[in-house]
Amino acid sequence: MVLEQFRLDGKVAVVTGAGRGIGAAAATALAEAGADVVIGARSEEQLAETAAAIEGHGRTAISIAGDLSTRDGMEALISAAVNDLGGLDVVVNNVGGAMPQAFLDTSERTFDSALRFNVTTAFNMTQLAVPHLLARGGGSIVNITSTAGHFAIRGMSAYGTAKAALVHLTRELAQDLAPRIRVNAVSPGAIATSALDIVLQSPEIHDAMVDGTPLRRLGEAWEIGAAVLYLASPASAYVTGEVLAVSGGIQGSNLELGLPDL
Repeated sequence: MVLEQFRLDGKVAVVTGAGRGIGAAAATALAEAGADVVIGARSEEQLAETAAAIEGHGRTAISIAGDLSTRDGMEALISAAVNDLGGLDVVVNNVGGAMPQAFLDTSERTFDSALRFNVTTAFNMTQLAVPHLLARGGGSIVNITSTAGHFAIRGMSAYGTAKAALVHLTRELAQDLAPRIRVNAVSPGAIATSALDIVLQSPEIHDAMVDGTPLRRLGEAWEIGAAVLYLASPASAYVTGEVLAVSGGIQGSNLELGLPDL
């Protein structure tokens, strides 16, 4: 009975930033639970790998390569779901990111870009998706935030502020779209994906991050995918406006960036 509530048979999902890492893991988890998935990212090569994983679970994958920071790019994903797969039930807003930088070195353009890439993209995608979710009776939206949006971390004035805004947008949209559409978020900690490759090339930095995490390891992308599946599926039917931390128990930064005092 309980395991059946995690099934997404007959459902259609859209996942942004699905070429690698967390986005690819989320798309694959949804497919394993029975969903057909439209995936978007800039890299056709990376999308092909994710599509192969989806098809390996016997589900249909449609890849859309392009700029997902534009409303036109997002509309292409929604159109593919509706026109090619028959509708839309789940949206995972995963695209986002920004590099850490000292505050006085962070330009206005960098700050604005972080907000647009992490928050405005989720706003636009959700707004485009809502009519189609309602046409199927409702649905679920899952935003990917970050622990950087919960704790003050030196060097994260742009990224941390953007992710904090996405947390609040999640809660606002949960109110606006209830009761037919649920909106939740997953807040990852340090996850061992290619996004951390540059950092993890140093054994010292790797060990420091592990030591700063109560569970004494980095997270795996599939663990975020599992959280996304829970929030996307009927298993979480009584959950909206919530942020599910998958962070190994950290309550602050598990890595000091070494930025000096002014």
